[in-house]
Amino acid sequence: MSAPAEVERLTAWVHGRVQGVGFRWFTRARALELGLVGHATNHPDGRVMVVAEGPRPALEQLLAWLRSGDTPGEVRLVVESWDPARGDLDGFVER
Repeated sequence: MSAPAEVERLTAWVHGRVQGVGFRWFTRARALELGLVGHATNHPDGRVMVVAEGPRPALEQLLAWLRSGDTPGEVRLVVESWDPARGDLDGFVER
């Protein structure tokens, strides 16, 4: 039996036409399918910030989906950063 994967925190800034197109809703659905917690938040400059915590493989799957071209709207760029999990998130919400 393998050891549980270490929990990490992914912050991804998504640039493009990603507001008003269902992007946060679909991101939430995908994150929940992967067992992640966090949020997808619209920002005034048109970006969406996605913060998620969970095992690294699941976070990498979410990041790949964000970059896949299969998202609602049009993603032009995703800038990510990785940090240790803080454990301060519950569920996955749209903000």
